[in-house]
Formats: sequence, structure tokens, C-alpha cells
Amino acid sequence: MDFLTQNNNYIWAITALGSGIALIVMTLRQKTSGPRVSPAQATQLINREDAQVIDVREQAEWATGRIAGSRHIPSGQVESKLADLEKFKERPLIVVCASGHRSASACSTLRKAGFDKVFALDGGIGAWEQAGLPLTKK
Repeated sequence: MDFLTQNNNYIWAITALGSGIALIVMTLRQKTSGPRVSPAQATQLINREDAQVIDVREQAEWATGRIAGSRHIPSGQVESKLADLEKFKERPLIVVCASGHRSASACSTLRKAGFDKVFALDGGIGAWEQAGLPLTKK
């Protein structure tokens, strides 16, 4: 307790508490989104298991470049488009956003709808580009 009562140490205590809470929240969010795959693992799923890529970025982001063969469903529309995705239920789905955060919510929605093989691209399109993998605008 002496630590907290000394000059400005309460700031360090609040910072440590805030960091701990943020870590717990991030861990829980990752558990609900399910497994994440690296760009290399995603490429293997696409090539070996015919995985379908679902891009949940907004239209302006989508237009700047996307993974070839990906389907565009903005994150706010995933739930309303579940019927369209039903044909991919037996295939792995790789959900992609800009940095990996919006895909967590979409993965959770897909899991609740009964999709078993759902993966979020860790780091999103940014990680895909950093890995030197191609994007298309077609």
C-alpha cells in the first residue's frame, strides 16, 4: 500500500490496471473470433482446401485492392448475407479486413450461424501485403 500513497505512483497503478484489462479484453475477443491464420497459412488453405476468402472491408477499401477470388461482404452486412454463404459451409472461410479487427466480429457471426471452419487473417490485408502476396483490382 505504501507504493500507492507515494507521489504519482497511483498513475502507475492505474496504468498497470488498464493494461491488464486491455489484455483480458483482447484475449476474450480473440477466443470468440476463433483461430487466426497467417498469410502463408491462408495461402495453403486456399490452394489445398479451396478456402473461400470473405473480405469484410468497406467498398472504398475493397476498391484499392483485394485477394483474388475473394467475396466482398462489408462487416455490417455479414448477418444479412448468411444465406448467400450457405454454399460455402463445408469449405474453410478466411475472413479478411484491413488490420484484423473487424474480421473477429464477422467470424463470431459466422460461427454462431453454424460455420465450423472459419479463420480470421491475422493482421488483415496489411499483413497480406507485407508478406509480398498479390492483390488484384479486377
